[in-house]
Amino acid sequence: MTLVSQPYAYARRELVEPDWTRLPGWAHVTAADWDSAQWQRAHCVKNAGQLRAVMGDLLDDRFYADLARDQSERATMSMLVPPQMLNTMVPSTDTPMRSAGHDFTEAFYADPVRRYMLPVFSDRRSDWPSHPHATRDSLHEHDMWVAEGLTHRYPTKVLAELLPTCPQYCGHCTRMDLVGNSTEQVAKLRFDLKPTARHEAMLDYLRATPVVRDVVVSGGDVANMPWKHLESFVDQLLDIDNVRDIRLASKALMGLPQHWFAEDVVEGVARVSAKARSRGVSLAIHTHVNSAQSMTPSVARAARAMLDAGVRDVRNQGVLMRGVNDSTEQLLDLCFALADGAQITPYYFYMCDMIPFAEHWRLSLAEAQHLQHSIMGYLPGFSTPRIVCDVPFVGKRWVHQVEEYDTERGISYWRKNYRTSIEGDDTEALSREYVYYDPIYTLPASGRQWWRDSVDESSVAARAADAAARSRAVAETQLV
Repeated sequence: MTLVSQPYAYARRELVEPDWTRLPGWAHVTAADWDSAQWQRAHCVKNAGQLRAVMGDLLDDRFYADLARDQSERATMSMLVPPQMLNTMVPSTDTPMRSAGHDFTEAFYADPVRRYMLPVFSDRRSDWPSHPHATRDSLHEHDMWVAEGLTHRYPTKVLAELLPTCPQYCGHCTRMDLVGNSTEQVAKLRFDLKPTARHEAMLDYLRATPVVRDVVVSGGDVANMPWKHLESFVDQLLDIDNVRDIRLASKALMGLPQHWFAEDVVEGVARVSAKARSRGVSLAIHTHVNSAQSMTPSVARAARAMLDAGVRDVRNQGVLMRGVNDSTEQLLDLCFALADGAQITPYYFYMCDMIPFAEHWRLSLAEAQHLQHSIMGYLPGFSTPRIVCDVPFVGKRWVHQVEEYDTERGISYWRKNYRTSIEGDDTEALSREYVYYDPIYTLPASGRQWWRDSVDESSVAARAADAAARSRAVAETQLV
């Protein structure tokens, strides 16, 4: 029988671990060291000098100059890349290793993982580097804190930000307001309470609020929390009768999988998984993979370790980003790598949030709708990810749920069917239209002109600088 030609051609692909010894600085690293979470953490790349030490003569000086300018003028996140993630950039598994200098540098510039983990100045938009409505806390999570770090945004669900650090810092981080070290552009806010007091306040709220059944335990990244402290928090969550779903959020399942297959962590996960099963509670891990080339045997090993330890599911929540995963083929390649290679369920792809200096990553709502349409029918329904727009003051909405969409000006209008924790007395919360904005450069000429007439384009960068200065002043008063 002749096979029917399809727009996307599925082929089972085996996961491959790139050879880290191809990089000069890791030429003599052993497999035992590579599999060590301690070694991985100790050898994270935190600055250009450390990147040079790993890359040797592979990269031209122009890349480092580009990186330095971004760090001083645009970056909202400091540099932190684990060896596991850096090793997946220009992996040279399907093609020969590029020659040092121009060829490798060009491939490095084009690499999808590099684009969001090591952004450079030339990546960013020069016309509208930030949307006029971009904000540091674009989802207003802090406004909805019911205890420090505990966001009650949905009727039955909360987000518990246990800590403000990660094993890796993504350039597009939606929590760039709080997470990570301060940069030249963004002075980060800081928690006021000590961790034990903050966590106890969260638990007290959950004990006193029986409508909450679902807790996302995040940060930051829970992989940066000493396991005994994370286990204690989850164990106490499991003692709260109304809590029925617990999700541990960790990009490190991909970025630092060595943490999640470490023996002590696997044993700890098995303990809390057993308690969750005995109580009929669903315990899952949510990770964050944006590119198929990030999927390696180490990631699959970590996912299998978690499933074997008893977690109900390992799910992926990626972010749509231009130059990273903005094509049908890239999205489906990633979904099949997750499902076939590691039994990770493709769950969500978020549209990149409206944070400062993120315009070059963001897609329009129309582009997201097209991608959702184009991936339908290839994956099982339970593994077909929903592409969602996280609308400020609304929450996650499937991209086709938009009420109205002005494609000329890139303004979409949304409604919701519940109140957040700050809208108890707001009689119009369920009838109001909420707004989301497309990147201006994606609009037709008339729409771009409308924005130029409405907003002085030259003042956008100045306003961003003023906001950064104000944020530094605020942060200085909140440091602990």
